[in-house]
Amino acid sequence: MLTLYSYWRSSAAYRVRIALNLKALAYRQVPVHLVKDGGQQHAPEYQALNPQQLVPLLVDGEANIAQSLAILEYLEEVFPVPTLLPAEPALRAQVRSLALHIACEVHPLNNLRVLQYLSGELGVDDEAKNAWYQHWLHCGLAAVEQGLAMFAGRLSLGEQPGYLEACLVPQVYNARRFNCDLSAYPRILAMTARCEALEAFKQAAPEVQLDAQ
Repeated sequence: MLTLYSYWRSSAAYRVRIALNLKALAYRQVPVHLVKDGGQQHAPEYQALNPQQLVPLLVDGEANIAQSLAILEYLEEVFPVPTLLPAEPALRAQVRSLALHIACEVHPLNNLRVLQYLSGELGVDDEAKNAWYQHWLHCGLAAVEQGLAMFAGRLSLGEQPGYLEACLVPQVYNARRFNCDLSAYPRILAMTARCEALEAFKQAAPEVQLDAQ
């Protein structure tokens, strides 16, 4: 069975849970608390598995795969049915482009260790930290909103979600946690609402994970 090292509120781990559920793959979760004990991702036992000291980590037999999008690509190659990506190469590239924009341009500037560094080492107060978060979030989501126009109100696989939605929904969840006004992004909100009604997304939601607090 696949093993996913995860943290309930990690956006990156949330992406992988969605993808595993969309592919109907059985897996077990091992919680890695990113705050408790100084961050369990830094424990020697976990570093031995993942020197990057991040979640998620997928273990499949002898393979340890870090980074959420690398995991999504691995799942797509090893378990190709059902697919998470469109069949047409140009559209598949566009989906990857939007997913990469979320995962590599938006999320890294807003994740826990960056916000902790702003508050801790740099002494940034909460108001300024929230301004940082919202600035980079809105820069990123504005581009995603425009990119979603190509789907004309449909999901990335027509009537089915996939790779793109696995990245989008966790980012929207994260934005809501920080009370961001998302009213300027109707395409994002519509796509997210359609996905959140699906069982694969409900089962991946942070609040229903075993380590949720």
